[in-house]
Formats: sequence, structure tokens, C-alpha cells
Amino acid sequence: MIFNKEAMKTVSRLAFVSCFIWFILVPYAVGQDRPPAEPGKREADLIELIKLDRSIRLDIRYATASNFTGRAVYPEARAFLQRPPAEALAAIHKRLKKEGLGLVIFDAYRPWSITKIFWETVTPEQRIYVADPAKGSKHNRGCAVDLSLYDRRTGKLLPMPSEYDEFSEKAWPTYTGGTDEERANRDKLRGLMEAAGFTVNPNEWWHFDFNDWQSYAIYDISFAEAARRRKRK
Repeated sequence: MIFNKEAMKTVSRLAFVSCFIWFILVPYAVGQDRPPAEPGKREADLIELIKLDRSIRLDIRYATASNFTGRAVYPEARAFLQRPPAEALAAIHKRLKKEGLGLVIFDAYRPWSITKIFWETVTPEQRIYVADPAKGSKHNRGCAVDLSLYDRRTGKLLPMPSEYDEFSEKAWPTYTGGTDEERANRDKLRGLMEAAGFTVNPNEWWHFDFNDWQSYAIYDISFAEAARRRKRK
């Protein structure tokens, strides 16, 4: 087969474009299969919350189909945090006991691979409510917790202005709707958490970040591995 000069130029241009796409896009795609690298951070020291106080209630929605993905994305219902935020939560829970209340945990440490699933599940408009895996999340660092309050006598959750994981303005900690009781419960939780060194997420009343989260890396450790590491220490 004989090619003229114009045909050869076209082939060369196509080859150049193909190489460009490969060198730019392939590394990016591969990079998204693992957490962003952050050297110089602390080693993970993940504590299982119920090991600090067994009366801390777990309602790990991501271990069930009762979450925004419509399926279980955690293999088991467990909650871990780095030691400082874990101990801070245990102290809050102990303080609440005097009022007949306690903490219920919806989510805590989250492996990075789950954050990637969430990002790929939601619509572009809903991405203000989930973390970008290219940056990682504070949940991936073991320094974020989703939680609420429960009545120790009845076991029931205290009413809040929205349900957990609701994608609407009702989830905002500044939302002025709902009942007086709902807002009071939400604000009580926020006051306790902020006094213990946490900051509320501007889009989610239930989501709190520990103020020292920058010290920790983005981890993709399974719950089982986190427990094994704890036993070895």
C-alpha cells in the first residue's frame, strides 16, 4: 500500500494525539485507583469506638442497604476513629449519660475506596455532599464522624430537622425550619462536639471533623486490618 505525503502527515498527527492522551489520561486514571499520596503524616492509630464504651450505639447505615447508594458498601457494621477524636467522643458520651442520652454513630473512619464509590454514585449536583476522591476526605483520615443523639431509656433517636444523609437544605446546621425541639437537639449536639475540638460540616448537621485532621494521611485500610493492627500494638 502506498501513502502520499498528506496521508503520512495525518497518521503522524493521529499518533501524536494518541500518545498525548495516553501520557495525560492514563496516569490520571491509574492515580484514581489509590489514595492521594501524603508523605510525612502520622501512622494510623484507629480505635474501635465500642471498645472505649460499649453503650455507644452503632447504626452503621453503609453496612446495610438503608443509605443513598441503595446497597451495603461496608462488609460489617463497625466504627473506628484515630485515638484523640475517639477519646473525645467517649467523653461526650459519658457526659450525656447524666441526661439519659447517648451518642449513636452512623459512620466514622471510611476507607478511601468507599469514598470513590460514593463519588461515582451521586449526580454532579449532589457532589457537595460527598468528598472528591482526588482529594480524599476527613473520614478517610479517621478524623470525621457522622452521629446523632439517642434516648438511653427508649433507644430511639432524638428528632432532628432532617434524616441522616438527606441531600437538601434541611441537612444544613444553619437550617431555620423544622420544630423547636428538632433545632434544639441539633444545636445541643453541635455545642457538645465543638467544645470537644470538632467542627461541623456546613452542609450536614451530623458530620463533624476533628480539628487535628491535617496531621493524618488518607488511608484505605479495611476494618478488619484496622482491628488487626490494634491487636498488634
